[in-house]
Amino acid sequence: MSQIRVENLSKRFRVAERPSGRWGSVRGIFSRQYREIAALDGLSFSIEPGELVGYVGPNGAGKSTTIKILSGILTPSSGTCEVLGLCPWKQRRQHVANIGAVFGQRTQLWWDLPVEESFELLSDIYRIERSRYGRTRRALIEILDLEDHLSTPVRQLSLGWRMRCELAAALLHEPPILFLDEPTIGLDSVSKLALRDHIRRLNQERGVTVILTTHDMDDIASLCSRLMIIAEGNSIFDGSVEELRRSVSNNRRLTVDLKRATDPIDIEGATVVEWQSHQAIFEYNPDITATPELIQRIAALLPLQDLKVENPEIEEIIARIYRDKDLLRS
Repeated sequence: MSQIRVENLSKRFRVAERPSGRWGSVRGIFSRQYREIAALDGLSFSIEPGELVGYVGPNGAGKSTTIKILSGILTPSSGTCEVLGLCPWKQRRQHVANIGAVFGQRTQLWWDLPVEESFELLSDIYRIERSRYGRTRRALIEILDLEDHLSTPVRQLSLGWRMRCELAAALLHEPPILFLDEPTIGLDSVSKLALRDHIRRLNQERGVTVILTTHDMDDIASLCSRLMIIAEGNSIFDGSVEELRRSVSNNRRLTVDLKRATDPIDIEGATVVEWQSHQAIFEYNPDITATPELIQRIAALLPLQDLKVENPEIEEIIARIYRDKDLLRS
């Protein structure tokens, strides 16, 4: 049975418009014009227990709006949504006991209080039984390596350590579902890797269902077994990263390092993507030209030093979809 079920979800916002110029402000006082923005437009999907889903799309696609509706923060204009059998905005008190949420640009910790005091306040808010709270708190401190930062006021934490504390705060009441909205935004490489590892462990070892929205495609590639792409308020792809690659293009890239500078040449069965003095990059379809056959052709014509075969970066594929949604083949 699905943990999350969304059917025909729509959300429209009414936005005020003001004419430009000196008199625009004056006219706006007496006569204001509005326009409607469709953040979501008939969105439908379901998520099973224990899934780790990447939820991506261009700016303004409706990702954060979806997460806020699933969290019970926003009420949709139409459609239905159930999370563990509850309607998030109608049964919010019961609902929030079942979810954790981390918003990369918002905090649920108290800015001037030490981290451990924020945890204590959250335990009271969620009415967590003391022995259960102590057990969960100890486990999260160990998993996220927070022991040395518990007495530090939140405002004095680096962004990386604050995000670890935010993750712990969202999990103190042991929710089966976790919503992560841009959790790695602004983090350095070390902090990103650490946070990814913690999210993976929570999903694999504790079975927490995770929905992750992010613009960092490395997060998606390293964490998510399922990818949903949203554009203009509706889903345009739902499947694995490999299924996405196959839907857009089955092409691979062959990067060749050369022993000496060589002028560009044409190779049968491949297209030159880039050619520098000592390096050439070819794109080819392995269903048409087998990789060993292509390498043999190149070796016969060029002074090879090293070579590497790889799929196009997932970030490049998704950027191409943003520019041209017709790339997705049915």
